[in-house]
Amino acid sequence: MSAIHPTAIVDPAAQFAGDVSIGPYAVIGPHVAIGARTTVGAHCVIEGHTTIGEDNRIFQFASLGAAPQDKKYAGEPTRLVIGHRNTIREFCTFNTGTAQDRGETVIGDDNWIMAYVHIAHDCVVGSQTILANNATLAGHVHVGDWAIIGGLTGVHQFSRIGAHAMAGFASHVSQDVPPFMMVDGNPLAVRGLNTEGLRRRGFSPQRVAGLKQAYRLLYRQGLTLEAAVTAMQEAGQAHPEAVQDIALLRDFVAASRRGIAR
Repeated sequence: MSAIHPTAIVDPAAQFAGDVSIGPYAVIGPHVAIGARTTVGAHCVIEGHTTIGEDNRIFQFASLGAAPQDKKYAGEPTRLVIGHRNTIREFCTFNTGTAQDRGETVIGDDNWIMAYVHIAHDCVVGSQTILANNATLAGHVHVGDWAIIGGLTGVHQFSRIGAHAMAGFASHVSQDVPPFMMVDGNPLAVRGLNTEGLRRRGFSPQRVAGLKQAYRLLYRQGLTLEAAVTAMQEAGQAHPEAVQDIALLRDFVAASRRGIAR
């Protein structure tokens, strides 16, 4: 049975799996679905067409599923989709999508999202990410798996942050951040490969060595982006343990539309 505090306002049309907990004075709208064992803290507001998976912890005063902060939004039934086992701390704001893009904002699994984080319309956040306090994602931002975004960091609309990348405290991210890189500052600058993060996630020395070679091609040898992409193809062949990692980096750079942080 779900545990719903008597002061919570829950629309009868909302859908709950077993063992959901709804705290005092929370407000749950009619188009909300919440998976098993998820806890919703006091004074949270969950509205819009919002689907939340299992085993999430949503702390007090979060606002999830509100209309996007986009002047073109005209009330379309866009969505917010949140996966499993996420921690969502106090005062977070996640908006639904817009009809001009994918129509949904998506957050994956096992993310650690700290207080006051804003995730705007049509963002796609992968799994196992960390978004520190006051990190702010503008509309249409994509964040890859295992990425870390430091506190007070702002990410410009349509920017992408690649898998295993790390943006430091109070950074201004207005271009794409390639996978595996560490960046910070305003203006943003690449500080190196996220070596320590990769080691903590179990990357072998051989994989790290291959990525170091790809990093040097991209940032240290004065090559154009086109030449670096071509050279990384050869680096992948020379480092078979890292071939998939280098391919991920190479494809990300080749697909960039905003340009990459350099």
